[in-house]
Amino acid sequence: QVQLVESGGGLVQAGGSLRLSCAASGSIFSINAMGWYRQAPGKQRELVGTITSGGSTNYAEPVRGRFTISRDNAKNTVYLQMNSLKSEDTAVYYCNADIRSHRAYNYRAYWGQGTQVTVSS
Repeated sequence: QVQLVESGGGLVQAGGSLRLSCAASGSIFSINAMGWYRQAPGKQRELVGTITSGGSTNYAEPVRGRFTISRDNAKNTVYLQMNSLKSEDTAVYYCNADIRSHRAYNYRAYWGQGTQVTVSS
């Protein structure tokens, strides 16, 4: 069984920073791409950014230049460093990873439980 567990959310003032972490655990054979999504109240879940197993990143336009995604393959962990936070960044943040477990032949998407980020103006 594979799990993704996020941590690091909380309340921060506009202009501040937060760092989210997401650790994958369980019967993991290999992890491909990892990424972060967010969902604000009353809105659809949207992509924040992704990172490949080789470290190439891609960001959504609203966060480009302010957020940085990194990963530690040895720890099966992905990070989201959020700087210059704005009130519109308030959302539940979810991590996502394409993982092949030891029991599977293919990769499938796994999701974390979500962590709340609230930016006060």
